[in-house]
Amino acid sequence: MKLKRLNLEPYLLLLPSTAYLLFFLAWPMAKAVGLAFQTDDMQWTLGHLQRMVGDAHFLEALRNTVMLIIAIVPLQFILALTMALLMMERLRGSDILVYIYSIPLAVSDLAAGIIWFSVFTERGYLNSLLYGLGTLDKPFLFLDYQTNWPLVAIVLAEVWRATSIVFVVLVAGLQSIPRDYVEAAEVFGAGWFKRVWRVILPLLRPSIQTALILRTLAAVQVFAVVGAVAGRGMTVLAAEAYRWYGEYRNAHMAAIYAMFILSISLSSGFVYLRTLRVKEEMIL
Repeated sequence: MKLKRLNLEPYLLLLPSTAYLLFFLAWPMAKAVGLAFQTDDMQWTLGHLQRMVGDAHFLEALRNTVMLIIAIVPLQFILALTMALLMMERLRGSDILVYIYSIPLAVSDLAAGIIWFSVFTERGYLNSLLYGLGTLDKPFLFLDYQTNWPLVAIVLAEVWRATSIVFVVLVAGLQSIPRDYVEAAEVFGAGWFKRVWRVILPLLRPSIQTALILRTLAAVQVFAVVGAVAGRGMTVLAAEAYRWYGEYRNAHMAAIYAMFILSISLSSGFVYLRTLRVKEEMIL
């Protein structure tokens, strides 16, 4: 009986990516878990978790993070879906829209925050425009931390910067939908909105799932835009993790904040995977 020869080629091809994930993801995550739930003498403890919950800035950071998720993700999805559907209508000049919509992808989150800070600051572009039009007789403090304007500025900066990511994912999903389905619905008398609701969106569900997961994870971890626009006047979970590590030199508290952010990310991803689950018959 001849022994079957083991084909090592697939394992060799997977080896570089496996080593990368183990070294740059699994090992740092294991170290972070140890920092979050262990003392300096390597004893397991929940003391860091209790200290985080009792932190004076924890509830404020959690509230601001949740508010940003609620404001940013639906707005980005609606704008990106609208842009993607308009582009797929093959209107004149629609091909150039892909490049126009993708321009913000080249801008980093910190640079986007600085740009929008220059728009909303006391002597920024918006105040200069309103003063020049005679609407204001003195600069308006848009970034007054006693108001909601810093939150609005951060939402606008994130929507402007990262809607393109959702747009690219949705366009890729729309291009994979056979035109025959849409044309068949049109032949049977379905209007544009009905074709979108009954045909396009169900077939686009895998791309919607991917886009929402990516943007929710990024919204949970938003940091640089908040720091550039609001500074210390507004805090989020990622900012608190950075502050505990960079200013207070407490790696345990920074790690427990990171673990909390990770738990929110995993929970939101699980919700999307469950609620937007694609049935096998839809794929077939």
